Amino acid sequence: MFSDSKLYDVFGKLSLALMGVAVIAIGTAQAFEWVPSDEEIQKYRQSWNPFSEGPLLIQSVDIHPKGQLSVRPFLFSQIAEKSYGNTLSLPNNRKDGSVHTYAVSPLITMTYGLTDHVELGVATSWQAFWAKDTSSGSWTTNTGMGDSSLIMKYRPVVQDPDSARPSFTLYQQIVLPTSRWAGTERPPGGFAPLGRLPATRFGEWGFTEGFTFRKNSQPYRISGGVYYTYAAPGSGAAGQTTYTGDVINTRLIFEHFLDDKKGLAYNLEFVTVHTTTWRADGHSINRGQLSGSTVVGIEPALQYKFSDAWVGAAGVLFTVAGQNTADAIYPNFAIQWYWNQGKKVIMR
Repeated sequence: MFSDSKLYDVFGKLSLALMGVAVIAIGTAQAFEWVPSDEEIQKYRQSWNPFSEGPLLIQSVDIHPKGQLSVRPFLFSQIAEKSYGNTLSLPNNRKDGSVHTYAVSPLITMTYGLTDHVELGVATSWQAFWAKDTSSGSWTTNTGMGDSSLIMKYRPVVQDPDSARPSFTLYQQIVLPTSRWAGTERPPGGFAPLGRLPATRFGEWGFTEGFTFRKNSQPYRISGGVYYTYAAPGSGAAGQTTYTGDVINTRLIFEHFLDDKKGLAYNLEFVTVHTTTWRADGHSINRGQLSGSTVVGIEPALQYKFSDAWVGAAGVLFTVAGQNTADAIYPNFAIQWYWNQGKKVIMR
């Protein structure tokens, strides 16, 4: 239930804890203020940072300048015919899944630079899946609206081209269960798929806190992030309150540019999603994987600049290890359109 009395306390504690981690991580470098100066921002914007799509599987670390907008259609698909047992293992230990799942999930994300330090975003999705029961041969299909998200990012630290200091951004997300409101069935596995946003539980209220980083060093860009999602209590049969484990997402991405002017680069994107055996509010878990689950994946991808306003990328995410999860491949691609009030687009 969204009105759970502990919900706001938990969300606040998560925010403070992750902000504390941010202070410790950046504090080991040089002194900084929580609002980058105009000189620091201009120095960064004049440094090497080719206009491109960037990583496919992480929300952009740096933020839009004030007044700049982007719209990003993203198509994420899933092919899952194998599964992993209760022990974290490699693909050689996977088994034929009791359910074979094929899914397509378009996502549209719109982000806007409210100030040079704060970015707002909104995302909405669609979900279609086809699931085959291997024991009976019967199929289950469903198509409908997916979940939606409200996003805010604040960048307290902008990277310095002349030192090792990276950009550092705090990420907040509220997941709205629009799939449940629209009557869309929960896909096998129960997760909103990986994609530009952190993976969350499908059809549930979710509150995500995270922090991300990025550092440019010609011809490379390295970025990453950690996200913690608290799923609000839900309602089960006979009015029972349901409690599922929280979700931790991590991302680490390496980009290597082959042609700066064309925005041509290849990426290696490492992804993990872990469902915990605990909840931040202290309640015992009574739904979902009671012993937790983990998926580890790697995605090779290519990105390219089509014009001064359009960029795109395509890749395939492969599962390389898992526990209590499907073994799947995830073909995906995205395009992104930028608008900067008729002025030249500034790379985020």
